Amino acid sequence: MTSRQVLVCVLAASTLVAGCQSATPGKPGPSSEAPTTPSVTTSRTTTTAPSTTSTVASPPAAQVLPPDNSGYVFIATKSGQTRCQIDQQSVGCEAPFTNAPMQNGVRANGVNLSADGNVSWIVGNLGDIPVQTIDYRTYSAAGWTIDATSDGTRFTNQRTRHGMFVSIEKVDTF
Repeated sequence: MTSRQVLVCVLAASTLVAGCQSATPGKPGPSSEAPTTPSVTTSRTTTTAPSTTSTVASPPAAQVLPPDNSGYVFIATKSGQTRCQIDQQSVGCEAPFTNAPMQNGVRANGVNLSADGNVSWIVGNLGDIPVQTIDYRTYSAAGWTIDATSDGTRFTNQRTRHGMFVSIEKVDTF
């Protein structure tokens, strides 16, 4: 934290404390005036607002992998060669791909697919992410269905149906 950020925090805290008082004027107890009630009868109609978020059910038999507090799910495949970061907007996987394109003279080791089907190749490292190692089965994570097999892992967005199949030998998008 910079000294300026510390100063802003100290000033904000002192402003909050200054607004607090140790005494409240007046006498405790009930008011001497009787409460008044409106003389007009009103009627209310209760309606439920439509939901603006759409939820997609997990495939039957899919194990749900809950996201962390930031909305991410981090997985490693059973082989340990592929690690992925998943959120509602995209899936990004890192692996020693054998047929990845070159990026600035270096072979890409990452692929990212957005929920709307845009794919990009990346040179980078996911770092020390807290992965859950998955087995060969079906999972649901952050709006994506994950079908893990010994041949590779297929990610399908449950809303848009865009996805990709990831293995060391190839990446196919759909």
